[in-house]
Amino acid sequence: MRTDHTQDEAFERLMDQYGTSLLRMCALYLRDVQLAEDAVQETFLKAWRGLNTFRGDCSELSWLTRIAINVCRDMLRTSWFRHIDRRTDIACLPECARADAYPDSTVLAEVIRLPHRQREVVLLRYYQGMTLQETADALHIGLSTVKQRQHKANQILRKRLKEWYFDE
Repeated sequence: MRTDHTQDEAFERLMDQYGTSLLRMCALYLRDVQLAEDAVQETFLKAWRGLNTFRGDCSELSWLTRIAINVCRDMLRTSWFRHIDRRTDIACLPECARADAYPDSTVLAEVIRLPHRQREVVLLRYYQGMTLQETADALHIGLSTVKQRQHKANQILRKRLKEWYFDE
């Protein structure tokens, strides 16, 4: 059992500061709130184990998001996961960090339909509010790759949402 109170306090601060944000991201990634809660719990467990090894090369949010993405990817790879119905109603997913990011579920539904790589970038950039650099750090990819994926996602979304956007 660890007795370092400074580490305990630091970890509690991480959970308080980033728990809701990670839950949102995991819920969108996994399309299931209960699985997202499990993923966040596993994320913090892994972060607790690795807290002493965090070097500060990136922001705490990027570090935790990277762990959460890996946990979600591991969950998606399991054979069990392929056999469950993940058609969670979008209204049941946690609210976005920015209330104005998605005025209705149309945009979010299209974001969820994006190819995996573009969806990751869009969720982190717009739904989580991460910077380009934080997104690159979280995904362990280059800044130019983040920009390319974001550009491709924007092209796809612009095409899919053309009528929705001009219907106003």
